[in-house]
Amino acid sequence: MATAGFFSCSECGMFSLDPFSTDSHNDSGVCSKCKLVNCLVEKVDKLELRIRGLIRDRQQGSLLAAPGTPGRASTPSTPALEPPQQGEWVTSRRHTSPPVHHAPPVHVSNRFAPLSEAPAEEPVKGTLVIGDSNVRHVKLATPLGAPAARVICLPGARAPDISGNLRLLANRRYSRVVIHVGANDIRLRQSEVTKANIKEVVKQAQTLSEEVICSGPIPMRRGDEAYSRLSSLNRWMSKWCTDNHVGFIDNWLMFEGKPGLLGRDGVHPTRDGAALLSCSIAHSLLVNPMNI
Repeated sequence: MATAGFFSCSECGMFSLDPFSTDSHNDSGVCSKCKLVNCLVEKVDKLELRIRGLIRDRQQGSLLAAPGTPGRASTPSTPALEPPQQGEWVTSRRHTSPPVHHAPPVHVSNRFAPLSEAPAEEPVKGTLVIGDSNVRHVKLATPLGAPAARVICLPGARAPDISGNLRLLANRRYSRVVIHVGANDIRLRQSEVTKANIKEVVKQAQTLSEEVICSGPIPMRRGDEAYSRLSSLNRWMSKWCTDNHVGFIDNWLMFEGKPGLLGRDGVHPTRDGAALLSCSIAHSLLVNPMNI
């Protein structure tokens, strides 16, 4: 409605000094901006209808192209939205979702399933040597046709570490298990705790083999305290192993007073020391462990 020379738009309510339409047959009282907006809204609605139709056709085509799909898949019809009348504001929301592909079911089977019902594996007729870094270069010769010995080196390992690794081998059986432990345990400065941990390692090793042998500590040149604690531990292991029917290898007597058997760090054996340790372990496997 126009008053006093001012013209008001029926859509947005804006005032203007000029009339909105010079066409006497189409004088709707709507400004040119509102007419442009209405025209754009109408075009957007038509595009949305076209997009929905294309998505529906693509879904139907994918269902027909899928292998093993009997017949023509039915697609729920989407009611067509009528374009709004000119002059009405419509909030349009685009609900575009990716096409759904209905693939045929896939049957999966495990061809190794019968193996899971097989009985436990056969006992391993070999020797297991497990210990700290002192057994790194230990090599055991085996007779022709006999299973090779297995050496597991755990640098910096203490008794609980070796016990944990033995638990991982719970499903295996060995003819003998040789344990070399003690050098790293004395750092705790708790003798009773170290003794309890060694007992636990031996107990865990007895679940893998009926014959368990403890390889005693090597005398280290790392100060009087370390030497004293290792010497005390060696004496205790010798007595405890004898009382509990566990084999024991006294490495103390073989390495004591022979500096050429230890490296510059005073802890790890040299090549000659590793060869001597290997011979000592090999000798313990040939005789009654209780006599070592």
